[in-house]
Amino acid sequence: SLVWGATPGMLFRKNRDNSLHPLNLSWVFGYNSSLAVHSLMDGEDRVLLYVSSHVVVIHDILGNKQYHLQGHTNVISCLCVSEDKRWVATADRGPDALIIVWDSYSGVPVRTIFESHPEDGVCAIAISQDAKYLVTISAGTVQKVCVWRWTLPTEKPMCSTELKPEFGHHDYVIFNPQNPHEFVSNSKTQVIFYLWVRQSQLWDENTAWLLSPQTFKCLVGQFSQSVFHFNNTQALTGTSAGKLVVWDMDNPRTLPEELPAKPHGITAAKVVSMQKEGITVLQTLDSCVVTGDVKGQVKFYDGQLRLLTIYSHDEVGPIQSISFSTILSDLPGASPDSIQPFFTSWSDSSNSASFTLNRNFILSTSDATMFHVATDSTNFERIMKGAKKDVNAIACHPQEPLVAAGSHCGLLKVWDYKETQYLVSRIFTEAGIQCLSYDPEGYLLAAGLTDGSVYILDAISLQSICDKFQFSQGPVTHISFSHDSKYLATADENHSVTVYKRALQNGSTCWEHLAGLDSHYKPIRSILFGVHSDSNEPRLLSLGEDRQLVEYDLNGSIKDHLVVTHRDRLEQAAVPLCLAWYPQLSSESFFLTANNCYKMKLYNTTTKTCRKTLLGPTYGSPLEKIQVLPRTSSADPQQHYLVYITKDKVGLQILPVDGNPHKSSAFICHPDGASDFATSHDGRYIFTAGGKERTFMKWNIYLPALDAAAFLGGEDLIPFYNLLDGGREGEFFRELEDYFYYVQLCRQGIDTMENRQVSTHIPLEEIPSVMRAIGFYPSEEEIEEMINEVKFSKYADTGEQVTKINLGDFIKLYINHRPALGLSMKTIQRAFQVLGYDNEKGDKVIDTGDFLSLLQSRGEQMTEDELAECLITLLGRRPREGGSEPDTCDPTGAAALTEQDIPAEITAEVFVADILGLPIAK
Repeated sequence: SLVWGATPGMLFRKNRDNSLHPLNLSWVFGYNSSLAVHSLMDGEDRVLLYVSSHVVVIHDILGNKQYHLQGHTNVISCLCVSEDKRWVATADRGPDALIIVWDSYSGVPVRTIFESHPEDGVCAIAISQDAKYLVTISAGTVQKVCVWRWTLPTEKPMCSTELKPEFGHHDYVIFNPQNPHEFVSNSKTQVIFYLWVRQSQLWDENTAWLLSPQTFKCLVGQFSQSVFHFNNTQALTGTSAGKLVVWDMDNPRTLPEELPAKPHGITAAKVVSMQKEGITVLQTLDSCVVTGDVKGQVKFYDGQLRLLTIYSHDEVGPIQSISFSTILSDLPGASPDSIQPFFTSWSDSSNSASFTLNRNFILSTSDATMFHVATDSTNFERIMKGAKKDVNAIACHPQEPLVAAGSHCGLLKVWDYKETQYLVSRIFTEAGIQCLSYDPEGYLLAAGLTDGSVYILDAISLQSICDKFQFSQGPVTHISFSHDSKYLATADENHSVTVYKRALQNGSTCWEHLAGLDSHYKPIRSILFGVHSDSNEPRLLSLGEDRQLVEYDLNGSIKDHLVVTHRDRLEQAAVPLCLAWYPQLSSESFFLTANNCYKMKLYNTTTKTCRKTLLGPTYGSPLEKIQVLPRTSSADPQQHYLVYITKDKVGLQILPVDGNPHKSSAFICHPDGASDFATSHDGRYIFTAGGKERTFMKWNIYLPALDAAAFLGGEDLIPFYNLLDGGREGEFFRELEDYFYYVQLCRQGIDTMENRQVSTHIPLEEIPSVMRAIGFYPSEEEIEEMINEVKFSKYADTGEQVTKINLGDFIKLYINHRPALGLSMKTIQRAFQVLGYDNEKGDKVIDTGDFLSLLQSRGEQMTEDELAECLITLLGRRPREGGSEPDTCDPTGAAALTEQDIPAEITAEVFVADILGLPIAK
């Protein structure tokens, strides 16, 4: 097998087949600085292992290569590595949390444990010295500690116990290297020792010993990490006050046949004040104790805690982890074949101890920096520097293989993404970077900051070409150049759009503020420059969560006065989230939007009327941002693709959009939230920014894989049949056919004796009746959009209106317009939360009178007659005796009609079950 024959370093000697998926993770920039970094190999092959978001990265630093271990769907919360650096165990927290054990030699996941801690996931994990056992601690309020024999195919732990909330939140655990049946964990205030033994074939619960700072008569600070002493009679705990707590344990330490009646005697022997600075890392290596602290110092002590040596550097921040290489560096005078100890010590003539370390190590700091420390020269080499805060901004150069990324810590970095080489950076000390944009010519890079300032920079040197602008009162969320680089537009959190204009001053080019406007009353989702169809002048649009699409007259705008030419409401109930120009695939021009109901809509660029509604990708959350993928030089000029991100995924969509789910594909990119994305100018790569994950990722695009998936999904109506309940052969489809032909019977007269004219079409005006008959209840505006969509579907090409629709087109219309996730009781309950009040029982209710008034005065208003007719139908009322209808023309007719049928107070459940007559899912 791959695992059996694996050897160190073979990961980078084999070629991975990346042609199986439309998107393949190519490179990860940045890492999770709150987790440990491990040195897998050192010397000629310097290989590190670290975590970025939900991915484990094995990084060959000198070879500039990465290998990614992908399997988690949530951000990885903890990891551990075996003593021989072969086995890597990772765990996450969140829905469907996993524990995965990887073979670092082959990159193969050798064991996956599902539902280990289903409520909250895992916050701490450790592997025993013999690599047979794992111990995990859950992340919940009531924490559960479990021991696993991961080499056995079982989903249940060998033993477990629960920790009381008063023990504090335990986030660190480690095995006794000399006894896999012992381990210790600590919170900031408590230390707990554990022992587990086997009784016959039953595994007994852990036994915990509780010790706290109250044990001591001095201030010890908060606990950081604990470790077993190599003498096997003591344990140590580091603290934020620079002290080491020494715990004495019973000796000899032998495993009893069964749990003792009383736990082993563990006492706090002493508190040793090591330094003033807080200790953040504590390890033992052979006969040496190693500490790392908040000042970036690494100190080595002997078994009696006497200082041996110190490694420090001014640039090193608070230490998060220390990882020693397994390869020993040569000592002076040592033969190549000799076995060298971890360190050597000797005494000189003055009897002062001397210490020489012969193993390099990797430091990672809490400020997202990694250092390689060569112990023979005490050389600190910085090998990686990541973002300290959220990475929310990313942009690609329009002509060169350059990508710029900005973070909330003010760090702006530019990379050559083909060679994955860092090029240049700049730090903004005033505020963080929220958004970035290159101008179309690639000479300028604009940055919007969290304090509302805007910088225009030289794209190569990152130096400012003019003074910063400060016209936004809140963080700048969007920034974009016009196609001719004459205008720069921004949007901010205060719902304002601001425009800057390029101008000539003293014979040189400069930028000046033109005007700003509070265009929206809810957050702005997109600003988009385009080109007027009848000229080459730029066109500017903004889209907000207030459902308004605002177009501006740039030529007509003057200093401090931004002119609006059109303001159009795009949605009735849904919220539009993103906006993009649609490729010219027909004689009609469109722009494309996506809303929070998983729908994509095409609007005529001139009239702003909705021309088509389509089912968008449904991958757990709506589309947040969209962009048409630039075409490669060898691409078919008629083939276009759309790139998008959802809350946590990046995906591709084949254009034209038609609702076929097989024409779309998505992959998890940032489980904690994707904040932005950018595409390379040649359409070969996508870059996604991870927000609070402090990383961004590079994805290779392989379009033939997506084309193949769409082809295998079927042609014509096959993909749409599969979206119907029961498919083409199901009862729902047969019922739809019956309704379709029943409409024809009604049109020709139910009682007619003439020959029937059977057709494959029905008139457009019958669309609403059939939609309602099969359980989709569109609003009047949605009905108008559906009818117009079909009526004018061929008008731009033929100049003629369509007057009828066949069954196949009706199915597509139904699939694309019906609610993507079906009817939701939560939606109705949310409406009652807004419109109703709490009654005496604490239920949200609406007064019946207010209910009838709302239906007649708000939204798509109903007349008294329409309301009475609907209630008669819904409540099953029959005509009065003698054949006369109820008097619905009476001004109080609707209210009187409901006196005996509807209670005075209506709850969401009464409305759904008793009025609408719909079943409520339990």
